[in-house]
Amino acid sequence: MAAGVLLCVAVNLVCLSVCGNLVSGERSFSIDYKNNRFLKDGKPFQFISGSIHYSRVPQYYWKDRLMKMYMTGLNAVQVYVPWNFHETVQGVHNFTGDRDLEHFLDLANQTGLLVILRPGPYICAEWEMGGLPAWLLQKPNIVLRSADADYVQAVSNWLAVLLPKMKPWLYINGGNIITVQVENEYGSYFACDYNYMRHLRTLFRFLLGEDTVLFTTDGNTDKEMTCGSLEGLYATIDFGTDNNLTEAFKRQRRFEPRGPLVNSEFYTGWLDHWGDPHAVVNAQKVSRVLAEMLTMGANVNMYMFEGGTNFGYWNGADHDTRFRSVVTSYDYDAPLSEAGDPTEKLLAIRDVIKQFRDIPSGPMPPATPKFAYGFVTLKKVGNISDLLKTLSPLGPVESQYPLTFEEMKQYYGYVLYRTTLPRDLSEPTPLISPLNGVHDRAYVSVNGVFQGLLERDTVLVMNLTGQQGDTVDILVENMGRVNFGSKINDYKGLLSDLILGKDVLTNWKIYPLDIDGAIAGGWPHSNSQKSPPAPWKEPSLGPVFYRGTLQPNGLAWDTFLKLNEWTKGQVWINGVNLGRYWPARGPQQTLYVPGPLLSTTQPNNITVLELEGAPAHLRVLFMDRPQLNVTAGKS
Repeated sequence: MAAGVLLCVAVNLVCLSVCGNLVSGERSFSIDYKNNRFLKDGKPFQFISGSIHYSRVPQYYWKDRLMKMYMTGLNAVQVYVPWNFHETVQGVHNFTGDRDLEHFLDLANQTGLLVILRPGPYICAEWEMGGLPAWLLQKPNIVLRSADADYVQAVSNWLAVLLPKMKPWLYINGGNIITVQVENEYGSYFACDYNYMRHLRTLFRFLLGEDTVLFTTDGNTDKEMTCGSLEGLYATIDFGTDNNLTEAFKRQRRFEPRGPLVNSEFYTGWLDHWGDPHAVVNAQKVSRVLAEMLTMGANVNMYMFEGGTNFGYWNGADHDTRFRSVVTSYDYDAPLSEAGDPTEKLLAIRDVIKQFRDIPSGPMPPATPKFAYGFVTLKKVGNISDLLKTLSPLGPVESQYPLTFEEMKQYYGYVLYRTTLPRDLSEPTPLISPLNGVHDRAYVSVNGVFQGLLERDTVLVMNLTGQQGDTVDILVENMGRVNFGSKINDYKGLLSDLILGKDVLTNWKIYPLDIDGAIAGGWPHSNSQKSPPAPWKEPSLGPVFYRGTLQPNGLAWDTFLKLNEWTKGQVWINGVNLGRYWPARGPQQTLYVPGPLLSTTQPNNITVLELEGAPAHLRVLFMDRPQLNVTAGKS
């Protein structure tokens, strides 16, 4: 054993704990077409895997989650790589901290878990723009996920950075990656561009080598399997508990007559959108169908095994009949909860896996400790319109007509559009977005007084009053780009003119807001000594910042933040963007606060951007359990 490990170290490769005396040249992972199975080191192999997204779990907790997956009996994990998480700014690549993919692979390796890698370039995953970087949209006519020259060039540049990092981690090279997916569910996309898929196949082969097992994953329809599969890429299928698994695997067989049966996404739960009921999938149904697939000898990946959290602005959105934004929690009703806690579903799944393979002995790691820190009362900092010097230090861009977020090179968060009333409006006058051009919500104030909002697909007109020359501020929020389907070219901001009565509004000052940068730099708490809080009055309507502190008590345990009677907004703790809250619409009522964010010795700074209206009590509550299933209906 020692000689094998020393050899792995000598060639700068990480050796699996199970590698024994194998040297890297003897390691193999392949498809045995004759006997319809995978072979690992020449022996039959069946994977029982679960999906976990390192981008949705704080790095501090990666080892904990992987250990819980291993102790459930899994022998592999499936991992997406979100391109926009690593290349938010074109040409600038970040693989540090919570983005340290190789550290995640190393931890999985140490834990004894193989890896099924899904590097995209498109991933869906209910993630912002399906993982594609928003800077691609600077080319106004770009056709994403196609052989469009600009898109293919960007993809090639990215994969030339990512895949060489992954090559040493391939199982055949001494690492733990056994298979690599090319693109993702491509058959569900309108383009059906085989030239694009051929280009990706060539790139992956060139950068990873001829012996790597490459595969595709597509939904359970003939059309999806037809457009998504390609010779030389092993075709797998995905489906959930409501599908007839015999029929589903028959469909895979039509496209892949020989080789292992593979369900690459067996759905243990489902995602939530704002305003919809919390999704739940029955644990007994999951365990029953899992047992049936394993009995057939199928290879199964459970999507998700832990969902995690859409921190910051990383949630995606759907657009079938209308725009629907994904909530901050990605709990997914998965076997491990959003906070990584084992559930009854996990125990049921472990009982099934026990029937098919020896699972590790020893106790399941427990839930992380939680603490109810109680109430914190916040103080008003100021209206967003009064804070532009702090939030937009470079000042506005002036333009006759509105510019999009993409044209402003501000891809996420918020942009403020300012103009003036062209004439007196003594009577309420309609402000209209005639081409449904508000993407996605616009909060409208006149001379600092909130007058209402416009919302994509649902609220296209509101009334204004005021005097000629009054300042009109329109704060536009990006609620997450569409992550699936034909509408992923999802531009944000004011995409078309706004019409006020019979006037087209022009002469805009457009402020890109670096709210996250200001808060990461210590604002608004750092200058709270210099500027006493505004005297108390009724809480303001419209976009307003509030701040407060959670005093240390020696604990840094996980907790859940509830904003009871607050309307909608964003929360930061100690400079970290926890995500969006919207209790007025639901179903999510609490935000997950990972314990490692909190200080045991220093005051913990809380910053809230409330977009519509705060409650008079201005209190927030830290609880020891989540609330994810209260649907209040549309506000």
